[in-house]
Amino acid sequence: MSQATAGDGLRLLFAGTPEFAATALQALIDSGHPPLAALTQPDRPAGRGRRLHPSPVKRVAAAHDIPVLQPARLDGPAVQNELSAWRPDLLVVVAYGLLLPPAVLGMPRHGCWNIHASLLPRWRGAAPIPRAIEAGDAVTGVCIMRMEQGLDTGPVFRCEETAIAPDETGGSLHDRLADLGADLLLQCLQHLAAGDLPPPQPQQAAQATYAYKLTKDDARLDWRLPAAVLERQVRAFNPWPVAWCDLDGQRLRVWAAEVVEAPGEVTPGQVWDSSEAGIDVGTGAGLLRLTEIQQPGGRRMPVAAFLRAHEVKTER
Repeated sequence: MSQATAGDGLRLLFAGTPEFAATALQALIDSGHPPLAALTQPDRPAGRGRRLHPSPVKRVAAAHDIPVLQPARLDGPAVQNELSAWRPDLLVVVAYGLLLPPAVLGMPRHGCWNIHASLLPRWRGAAPIPRAIEAGDAVTGVCIMRMEQGLDTGPVFRCEETAIAPDETGGSLHDRLADLGADLLLQCLQHLAAGDLPPPQPQQAAQATYAYKLTKDDARLDWRLPAAVLERQVRAFNPWPVAWCDLDGQRLRVWAAEVVEAPGEVTPGQVWDSSEAGIDVGTGAGLLRLTEIQQPGGRRMPVAAFLRAHEVKTER
């Protein structure tokens, strides 16, 4: 199926904000069918200087001379009239971050489509990628969904599945799903333009699970949990918010870890051993070996480098 003809004849608008959305926008541009305009959230302060920074979607759109709209809300008549003036056939929404009111949902001739990074109805909500890893799911994927007022409740056109690797991180899965979602979007657009896209199928609401938004508190390692659960959390929360713990009197961010079989009974939170291989900490079941860590204000490093400058007390 040639991507060069994806979405022929369709008047598209695009709404998205982060890198995940920018991947889809770039795919539309590369396919020869850039949207008429791109909506994205207002520039946000970031960094130590708190300077305003444009979103990844804004940067991609600006680089290709696509008009950028940055309303703070979409429920006012002025912004809705502005959107209506584009006479859109379809609004593609990817991790936009703003609520679409009924007037906007019903505006395009073909409605509003969303790329969602899970196999709906599993992991509706804000953080489907890390929650799938955290839960130990073997597979995940992306879906193209027609949006409605409920949170990720709309009917689904197509899904694409992918396995979650044993060493998968939130960052690596994010990048793979961004590419997968962009490709699936182009396929659906081509079928829509050709008039042979099957109607979307309703979700099985009884099977729904929710991927609640991540917080820094979520990333605190609770040593009472099994090592296998903690290891999944370390991977899920890499690169944000990054798993962390208080160990030997200091706070550490944990970027990588692995499960180690305990040679005997261990106490949760107790440092069992430390070597160039890692720092072994007791959990509710087994040992968690910390292999890459970061001190406050420092850089992330292998534990071997950390131990050359710091002594960690073992308590066994």
